[in-house]
Amino acid sequence: MFHVNRVTPVLATLAAVMLVMPSMVQAQQAPKALKVGFVNVQRLLIESPQANAANRALENEFAPRQRDLQAKQKAFKDRADKFQKDGAVMGADERRNAENDLRRDERELQRQIEELREDLNNRKNEELGKLRINVLRQIEGFAKQGGYDLIVSDALYVSPALDVTSQVLQGLQSGSAPAKP
Repeated sequence: MFHVNRVTPVLATLAAVMLVMPSMVQAQQAPKALKVGFVNVQRLLIESPQANAANRALENEFAPRQRDLQAKQKAFKDRADKFQKDGAVMGADERRNAENDLRRDERELQRQIEELREDLNNRKNEELGKLRINVLRQIEGFAKQGGYDLIVSDALYVSPALDVTSQVLQGLQSGSAPAKP
């Protein structure tokens, strides 16, 4: 019994040291400060030179179809105005045929307008997808180069000191290399 009494305090002390040891090691290692930034992706997608170039390319791509449809709309309006003026003096069959032709042409014109709108939206979505990938790569490169631990793109409130959108936009404006933080 004498022997057990002397071992018990030694074991208790050893156990206490083992429990305290991890916290002592952690206390010796100073925690690294977390580097956080905020990026307004929507602003980048609107203001970047790549976005402006994509918009100009889409305008050039769809301008001929838009001009053609505008000419068709004007011609249709002119025919509808002429029908309004001359409809009272037309015979019943002639008026009915003219009305049917106008309705058919109006439906065709609306179909072509809707088709153009859908095609334009599809192309915009394609270009926006490509642009989004480019912007996200730029943000990632900026974060790595600047030693950021976290870049946030959506928040309820962000201190202006954390907003790095302008620096990322500079990188997009200068080309492919990420801007320096």
